[in-house]
Amino acid sequence: MSGRDDQREGHPHDMAAPSPSSVAHRFGAPAAAGVPRMEHVQVTAPDLARRAAMERTRGRLVIAAAGFAVLFLAVVGKLADATIIDPQLPRPVAQMRRPEPPPPLPPDGAIQSAAAAASHDFGTRVERAAILDRNGEIMAISLPTAALFANPREMIDPADAARKLATAVPRLNEKMMARRLATDKQFVYLARHLSPREQLTINTLGIPGVYFEKTERRRYPLGRVAAQVLGGVDVDGKGVAGVERFFDQRLRDEPDPLRLSIDVRVQAVVRDELDQAMVEFNAIGATGIVMDVRTGEVLAMVSLPDYDANDVGHATADQRFNRAVTGMYEPGSTFKLQTASMALDSGAAQLWYQYDAADVIHIGRFTITDFEGKHRWLYFPEVLAYSSNLGAARMALSVGAEKQREWLRRMGMFGRLGIELPEAGMPIVQPASRWKEVVTMTVGFGHGIAVSPLHVVRGTAAVANGGILLRPTILARPPDAPPPKGERVMQQSTSDIMRKMMRLVVTDGYGKTAEVPGYFVGGKTGTAEKVGGKGGYRKHTNVAAFMSVFPMNAPRYAVYMMLDEPKANASTHGYATAGWVAAPAAGRVIARIGPMLGLLPATDDAAAIQATLAVPLQPGKPPGAHQPPLLIGEPSRPVPRPPTHVAPPARDAARAPGRMPARLPVMAPPPRDARHEAMLAPGPAPVSGRQTVAVR
Repeated sequence: MSGRDDQREGHPHDMAAPSPSSVAHRFGAPAAAGVPRMEHVQVTAPDLARRAAMERTRGRLVIAAAGFAVLFLAVVGKLADATIIDPQLPRPVAQMRRPEPPPPLPPDGAIQSAAAAASHDFGTRVERAAILDRNGEIMAISLPTAALFANPREMIDPADAARKLATAVPRLNEKMMARRLATDKQFVYLARHLSPREQLTINTLGIPGVYFEKTERRRYPLGRVAAQVLGGVDVDGKGVAGVERFFDQRLRDEPDPLRLSIDVRVQAVVRDELDQAMVEFNAIGATGIVMDVRTGEVLAMVSLPDYDANDVGHATADQRFNRAVTGMYEPGSTFKLQTASMALDSGAAQLWYQYDAADVIHIGRFTITDFEGKHRWLYFPEVLAYSSNLGAARMALSVGAEKQREWLRRMGMFGRLGIELPEAGMPIVQPASRWKEVVTMTVGFGHGIAVSPLHVVRGTAAVANGGILLRPTILARPPDAPPPKGERVMQQSTSDIMRKMMRLVVTDGYGKTAEVPGYFVGGKTGTAEKVGGKGGYRKHTNVAAFMSVFPMNAPRYAVYMMLDEPKANASTHGYATAGWVAAPAAGRVIARIGPMLGLLPATDDAAAIQATLAVPLQPGKPPGAHQPPLLIGEPSRPVPRPPTHVAPPARDAARAPGRMPARLPVMAPPPRDARHEAMLAPGPAPVSGRQTVAVR
């Protein structure tokens, strides 16, 4: 037997059972007679070694292929994550900046607080803090942006780079960029305030020599709301106006938001009502202020026309002008509240005092008259209710020039307000050397002196809050903060009486259109002619304002509304005075913001509250009391004291030209004014032409 047969027979277990196709049959033989077909293959030792080597090589190739597959999948995954799932912004190039010197230590060598130390970045850029309203609404915020710059010396093809950049970001100017990239400089700015998407688009271009710098863009989500209060920033993020300028360093150094006293809800209401009134009466401008009389916090400050704070670069000078603190206007009859308070507090007047308003006053080349005057003697309350210039002028004279100047100085009318706005202006006041008799009289009814509307609001707040003068502020006070410290400028009793006087103006005087049931509004109308270019007054060109406080039984908020050069229309029966154009707007503002501020109208006990505020227009004189004579002019000899009851001088009495009566005698109670009583009858009075209530 051969070796092949030995190998087959010696290893039967290595042979597989023959398949049916491998069995041979002889022709005609039964199936059981089949014999398997056998093939003898001889495998040599070298073949076996070669086969083993191939098997090892195949295993190694499989392992290598698997490794490459894993690496490829990792690269693909990373690319997908970096470009699709979570694209990464390019790392900004570090810019060379000269480090700022560290802050000096205190004189005593004490260690500064952590907040103070953290406020210095020692040359590193920090985000500008946000500005919020008193309720946490965002008024100004900085958004991350990037500045695009390039090194032209690293450019391969400046023209092609400019073309690609302009194609990627269409708002970029291709010609400007090509011109800058063609220079031999090492640093040129190409664009500012790129959005993250624009930055990513440019970065994918792979242009050498193009870099990014991390910057910020200041945004004002509320647009026109409080635009003049907020101000704005320049291209470098530095405050240039308003709160942004006043608190520029604080906003840069401290990351905590700056919370203002402004309430954007109240601000929006005041702006809405002012805008409607401005359009209705075709005024050239308007301003409105709401202030807390207990704390001095300004809840709203509107000046129209205004602008979108996000587009301050295109705002006109008139739109940027803040009439509330920068504009200086003659306050008109709203200043009579100061004159009346001064007279009461100094003891120069009592409620039952009377003032001659029967005739005009001629002094030098000036003539003082009343608008729709009563042409009779008026009691102290009537002077305010009917807004008598003649009565206020004589009231001011009873106090005197020196005391008047001292009073106005204490009330802050001679200086800046101290509010946190850099635009706050300085009042225009006559010097002491020119403060003569005519100035004393005209200032008594709000002419001959120019102050900002916020000056008027601050002074009126002191009249209503018990006699405490507070510094107005644009910053919100913490809820648990103690009451602010103010300066007492008048007696509590004077303030109590003046609150009744202000309420009387709305219930019985020229401020009726500001009445809001349940809020017990008090106030004073004020219409002042504007000064012309040559020093005189421009006829029929007025500033109409209404100064109000509510509720007068417990004063909380002051509301000031002013229209600049309003025009009369059919609804006002030809009048453009404050009672017709400004007082109604103030009433609508009070009705809308009262519930917002947590003050609901007190309608259940309205009669009882009104009884505590009531005061007669013609108070009775206490027994044995008398009014001292008022000296006017410069008499050369003592004037004898008049009798207790003297009839008022006749209107056609002879009077020296340019002179006023030497004294104002005390008179018996005047006859009843039938016209006035009919006008003040309960219930709405019929309106017919120009015979309606005269408004001042």
